[in-house]
Amino acid sequence: MSESQFVSIEEGIEEIRAGRMLIVVDDEDRENEGDLLMAAEKATPEAVNFMARHGRGLICMPMMGERLDELQISMMVSDNTAPLGTAFTVSVDARRGVTTGTSAYDRAVTIRTLVDPATRPEDLTRPGHIFPLRAMPGGVLRRAGHTEAAVDLARLAGFAPAGVICEVLDQDGGMARLPELMALAREFHLKAITIKALIEYRIHKEKLVRRAATTRMPTEHGDYQVIAYETTVDERQPLALVLGDVKTDEPVLVRVHSECLTGDVFGSLRCDCGPQLHKALAIIQHAGRGILVYMRQEGRGIGLLNKLRAYELQDAGKDTVEANHALGFRADLRHYGIGAQILVDLGVKNLKILTNNPKKIVGIEGYGLKVVERLPLEVPATEANRSYLRTKREKLGHLFSSFPD
Repeated sequence: MSESQFVSIEEGIEEIRAGRMLIVVDDEDRENEGDLLMAAEKATPEAVNFMARHGRGLICMPMMGERLDELQISMMVSDNTAPLGTAFTVSVDARRGVTTGTSAYDRAVTIRTLVDPATRPEDLTRPGHIFPLRAMPGGVLRRAGHTEAAVDLARLAGFAPAGVICEVLDQDGGMARLPELMALAREFHLKAITIKALIEYRIHKEKLVRRAATTRMPTEHGDYQVIAYETTVDERQPLALVLGDVKTDEPVLVRVHSECLTGDVFGSLRCDCGPQLHKALAIIQHAGRGILVYMRQEGRGIGLLNKLRAYELQDAGKDTVEANHALGFRADLRHYGIGAQILVDLGVKNLKILTNNPKKIVGIEGYGLKVVERLPLEVPATEANRSYLRTKREKLGHLFSSFPD
């Protein structure tokens, strides 16, 4: 699938602002579903009818939890066991201005009633024909779903954070895939975006970190200042260990290290994380100034439990990439935008990065940061991690100056 078939997020926001509909898919590289999406404030009977006729899926209305609470719209079930965790509430209709609630006109009235700030709980009847969805706080940065995308796009376009979405089905009633979605876009002059691009847009455009605590931390590798951050993205709390004056134009030494409990704390020999962590701190100490950003991205982003499950699969013969795929994950789920924002917050402009992973450079550039040099961070291989390091080199693109086969 060519990226040229998708427009930029800026262009998508303009479409929403103009009251037009978008097709939104997860990722340009995946064979996944797409939704028709628009701002709730711009919903018309014609738009609802278009969704029903050409989308064919369930028409839903993503909203923020605070507004749903104000309207006393409760969750459909107390125990949500849906595979994707879609947060359905009880269905509703507008109490006034509708007949049965079923028609495109009636559903448009209900949508506009829900988005009207003057609407009170008594202005709605339950059950009805519009299905509100409770969006996750933090939007697509917390949950990469169409529900959150609708709320984010409406907000970014200057509207109330509420949207209207409808899954697109094919002629046989199955989920439409990218070829069918793009055919629909061409036929009706609709533009398409990806949730992946929306995530990248928000990480790049919005300030997502704030300092929560700052203290002194003496270590065997020097007397560091440790700064704990909170993010608007999730509950994880990244850290920055800072040595010396880093607010200068002179390039500062930086290591962005992803958390590895087994390696960093317990000294696991299955990976090179622990030795890399301590070597980076030692190099920064020798330089007299530098930063180690400690990102809470355990297991290349899949979490501790899934990392241990991946180890089980590796014990059965899979490599680290194959194990991730077998568990349903990409090879690497890490994002470095939060780390880049932390560096910006610390006043860094130019940096020398300690890494064997060239993708990390791409991940932190573009925030006003300039990577002037990549410095390798190589540690001796062991019999326990030799295969792992080989996979990092051959499948993940990590660079090693020398590596014994």
